[in-house]
Amino acid sequence: MTLQNDLLLRTARGELTERVPVWMMRQAGRVLAEYRAVRERAGSFITLAKTPELAAKVTIQPVDAFDVDAAIIFSDILVVPEAMGLPYEMIESRGPVFPQTVRTTADLSRLRVANAESDLGYVLDAIRLTKKELNGRVPLIGFAGAPFTIFCYMTEGKGSKTFSVAKKLLYKDPVFAHTLLQQITDSTLAYLKAQVRAGVDLVQLFDSWAGILTPEQYRLFSLPYIKQICDALGSEIHDGVVSHAPVPVTVFAKGAFFARHEIGQLACSVVGLDWNMDPAESRELIPNKVLQGNLDPCVLYADYAQIRAEVKRMFDAFGHQHYIANLGHGIYPDTEPDKARCFVDAVKELGTAQGFSN
Repeated sequence: MTLQNDLLLRTARGELTERVPVWMMRQAGRVLAEYRAVRERAGSFITLAKTPELAAKVTIQPVDAFDVDAAIIFSDILVVPEAMGLPYEMIESRGPVFPQTVRTTADLSRLRVANAESDLGYVLDAIRLTKKELNGRVPLIGFAGAPFTIFCYMTEGKGSKTFSVAKKLLYKDPVFAHTLLQQITDSTLAYLKAQVRAGVDLVQLFDSWAGILTPEQYRLFSLPYIKQICDALGSEIHDGVVSHAPVPVTVFAKGAFFARHEIGQLACSVVGLDWNMDPAESRELIPNKVLQGNLDPCVLYADYAQIRAEVKRMFDAFGHQHYIANLGHGIYPDTEPDKARCFVDAVKELGTAQGFSN
């Protein structure tokens, strides 16, 4: 199906475009009353995520509400460990909780490499349904958690400010850590390949807890596994020539400012930046990639004039080509929807490329 708005896809592939595309991480849900109504009807977050008709509905809601340039499938990064045999619960005001954890080599025997079609078929059904209902309006983004971030939840059992249990295992039992990380990588790669077969136009890897690692640990316990996924899904370089795969890959490693150069060497098309990563410095460190981000989500608490001023500042720093406007992390749930719409509208007004011609 031909996309009516393929701006994000063309930008991600490195083409020059007439305008900077825009979408928001965690745009599916959180801030919309329409989402909360569907969530209430579903009864729980997990039921909502596992019901393809409802997941498709909330995936499309921000496209209708904000006129963003892409949809991102409504799901959760923790569906992968559940598919590996480690179910989780989503508890109000606490977030995700795993009744059981994986911390020893013996625990690994309870896990399996996920079968995407059978274990995660509800996500694939949601993708297919969403693609049908979008009818080519905008691209659909698929996603997964990066292996180290999933490792954190599987070993810790819940969210944490430090993930010290996970980090302790890296020091005390690196063989166990690498074994579990490889199992997660194999499951994630199978899952993302299945998402591509189901119809997503781009995929994004979220390394949400990258920033808790030292640079040396990140190079040892995170980057090699992200590289495996990017090598299988992303662009390939032969004799200095980049040949892009049909589905571009974005790597967003929050807090990993120290690894930007290495991330830029991966076979991905887009590198996401959080709000602590300077645009000019990032362009120098990552010269041959499309950049995405990095507006502080708290800017959306400001008044409309300041939001517009901050968007202009982004364009002054990033320019109007090889750039995708986005937040530096997910939109916060108490953001006023009109402020999110102001951000999108400002990008569309101020993000037009001067002198563009096909």
